[in-house]
Amino acid sequence: MKLYGSTTSPYVRRIRVILSSVSHEFIDLQIFSGEDRELLASRNPTLKVPCLEDDGEMIFDSRAIYGYLAEKLNYEPLTWEEENQLTLVDAANDSFVQLMLLKRSDIDISENKLYFRLQKERIEAVLYSLSQQLEEGGFKGWSYPEICLYTMVDWVLFRQLHDMKDYPQLLDFHEKHRDKIELTATDPRG
Repeated sequence: MKLYGSTTSPYVRRIRVILSSVSHEFIDLQIFSGEDRELLASRNPTLKVPCLEDDGEMIFDSRAIYGYLAEKLNYEPLTWEEENQLTLVDAANDSFVQLMLLKRSDIDISENKLYFRLQKERIEAVLYSLSQQLEEGGFKGWSYPEICLYTMVDWVLFRQLHDMKDYPQLLDFHEKHRDKIELTATDPRG
């Protein structure tokens, strides 16, 4: 089993955490240029990470990879509530990624443009909803939705994309889990 990705991607990190007790090879790629970009293109036509190669199968997306691994490793299927939690986490994560890539492309995301406003509105709505769920006792275990929430919050803090001060529940959740061995072993800070 081979996992292709980058150490800084929150989508890759969630799968690395799931695979922490499973024998696999992690192939760390510089995904934006050079030979690593060519390798990624040869494995995944979406040119995104993560992708998983196993028993002749190529799986292209973290959510699909988790579904594949859950079936292969006999994990309990996700409930609809957990699927909705993942949808929220992924929506905020995707918006953060888009804004970060625009900023890295020297585009001023502080301008009052529809696309920027929609991404920022989505981020705040989702962070508020996730905070409310935490306040109401959600995300209390340590399964895939909690792993995804943690890796998103940690990545946002690592990349300094949002200070999260208005979401103390998210910061508390992050603090509660930060010393787990599978998280310290996959920390993008090195």
